[in-house]
Amino acid sequence: MFARIYPAARAANLLRLVRLTLAFATCLSVMTVQAESDHQERSDRHPGSTRPVEEVVVTATRELKPLDELAASVGVLNEEELRLISPSHPAEALNRIAGVHINNLGGEGHMAAIRQPITTAGVYLFLEDGLPARPSGFFNHNGLYEINIPQSSRLEVTKGPASALYGSDAIGGVINVITKSAPIGQAFEINLESGSDGWRRGLLSVGGGNARRAGRLDVNVTKSDGFREAADYERNAYSGRLDAEIGERLTMKLIGAYSTIDQSGASGLEHVDYVQRPERNEFHDDIGYRRVDALRLSAEFNFELSDTQLLSATPFFRDNQMTMMPSWMVTYDPNLREYDFRSYGTLLKYRHRLFDDAVEVIAGVDLDITPSTYMEEAITVGQVDGIYNDYQRTGLLNYHFEADQRSVSYYLQAELSLNDRWLVSAGVRHDRFTVDYKNQILQERFDFAHRRPSSTRVDYGSTSPKFGVVYRYGENHHAYANYRYAFRAPTVGSLFRPGSSRNTTDLEPVTSTSAELGFRGAFGKRVHYELALYDMNTEDDIVSIINDAARETVNAGKTRHRGIELGLEVALTAELQLGASLTFTDQSYRDFSYVFFSRSCFCNEQINFAGNDVSRAPQSLGNFRLAYSPKWLPRFRAELEWESLGEYFTDQTNTQLYAGHDLYNLRLSYTVRSSLTVYLRGANLSDERFSTYTSNQVNDADVSYRPGMPRSWFFGFRWAF
Repeated sequence: MFARIYPAARAANLLRLVRLTLAFATCLSVMTVQAESDHQERSDRHPGSTRPVEEVVVTATRELKPLDELAASVGVLNEEELRLISPSHPAEALNRIAGVHINNLGGEGHMAAIRQPITTAGVYLFLEDGLPARPSGFFNHNGLYEINIPQSSRLEVTKGPASALYGSDAIGGVINVITKSAPIGQAFEINLESGSDGWRRGLLSVGGGNARRAGRLDVNVTKSDGFREAADYERNAYSGRLDAEIGERLTMKLIGAYSTIDQSGASGLEHVDYVQRPERNEFHDDIGYRRVDALRLSAEFNFELSDTQLLSATPFFRDNQMTMMPSWMVTYDPNLREYDFRSYGTLLKYRHRLFDDAVEVIAGVDLDITPSTYMEEAITVGQVDGIYNDYQRTGLLNYHFEADQRSVSYYLQAELSLNDRWLVSAGVRHDRFTVDYKNQILQERFDFAHRRPSSTRVDYGSTSPKFGVVYRYGENHHAYANYRYAFRAPTVGSLFRPGSSRNTTDLEPVTSTSAELGFRGAFGKRVHYELALYDMNTEDDIVSIINDAARETVNAGKTRHRGIELGLEVALTAELQLGASLTFTDQSYRDFSYVFFSRSCFCNEQINFAGNDVSRAPQSLGNFRLAYSPKWLPRFRAELEWESLGEYFTDQTNTQLYAGHDLYNLRLSYTVRSSLTVYLRGANLSDERFSTYTSNQVNDADVSYRPGMPRSWFFGFRWAF
């Protein structure tokens, strides 16, 4: 077994943890202060004060539901908070939520770490108004860039496995982006921004209507040159929504969204360049690029059968195309890929409340049909002075296949209110997948690095039970506990693009069980808190092993993920608002074999990392915000943010460490008049040299760093009437 190392970076990280702990203790001490009964709510000139005691969310049941009735940890960013943040990247908003880390890979590219390591694996579910933005089996770790977050109404993050209404990928968490409803009357808003490194963004919203029928259109045009060489990014997003009352008991919500993303490739850097030339990019002239076209259409119909019964139907259509050169493969297996899938389906849900709302039963069926095609062509790349700047197509196909996936899911969820203190819930979901795979390369050749499964049909399924209980132990204080089973289906890529592995068509879903205990509540109107403790065990993870001198990909890995998450919102005074999010995690391998190439024997070797920390799993996360809205300057707001990422090991051997980093951000805004607001954002005020993703291949001493954005400034104005 490889020996762990404990470099001097551990001392720096220990100091960081001490500072976080002191901040944590300070926040807890504030909670002991007795709430002032006569504390006034902030006025409109001091927005963002405290959260409402009875906050409602929609993710768990696809209907409005009080948060204090849910046996789950849910973080929420409302429309007002999103306007104050004005995020240029999903991380700027989501990292304010306890237990959530989104990194920035350039443009709007990202990975997530929610009760999991920083990973590209499909352990997260990205939703738009409760509808998965992508079908199961087609997960993209960058998937949030296909959703128009800056112009959304709210973000809801369910941490850990979701309710029975959701299936594959909802292991680490669920991010639900809620669109804005159409305005009554007429509304127009334009938001223009300019900033460092050629940042330009224009947001346009227009809409109107009456109480029975109203519509809106949102446009997002974003361009950036990027702070690194040849790392430009462009995005065009259009979304529309129509809200209508069709009859006395029938309503409709029609949503359409179309996005195009054109992103240049950005390479990782070795340590010398990371420290001395972080702007260096080894990919120029379309090397490592990706281009995405994503279209989604849905229509949600809600029919009130009676005062206690609701029938919902949401037919949907997706059309997604992507052309890319995988940046991580440029150096050893360069290729061009073309993905294309279309989805047709519907979500059907029936809800019935009984015995004066003491019992709520939800049953539903989800149907999804997704035909897809995949084509991969080998290319050659040119390199000059360490810069990849040219490529040539060879016409040689590594892969060309069709994979038509059909899934049907059934679920039943029941909730029982025993009395005014106790509420219990239980649910079960069964998902069934069938994939018809056809290899389109007729002239076979032996290619050890690109094995091609024969045309076949794959069937697999999973049953997921869920249990929860909520206990009210005070007027505004609740405790909850849950036990949930979750899974993630094998992706089409892992099944049918095996590389040098064999038998990938035998893969089954990865499974996970999670137990959680949580507390949330408020002390008057001044202090709101949430605390969650969880223990998650993942089994049947997909690992690579050696069997009879051949590489195989099998379900064999086991990992354990434990943590504590704390979130606080504190009104220190009428002018000062404190927000804090703090997370500590302990993630380890229980059984995890891996195959790597060893230079000592010039052969493949296998090692089991049981007992080691999970690689790229930050041991702590912290986000602290202090907002100031002075009485002497009405309509002005300033916010200082401290964001901290703890240390993590860069690979499974636990021999190299990223020490973490601390970032400081500033946000200033001034409402000139009711229709005009100007604002300024400063990112990374201390100009910290940091890496958004640090990793190395197993048993490889060369660590790769993805340099984060240096000190940057952004100015914008928002005009509405």
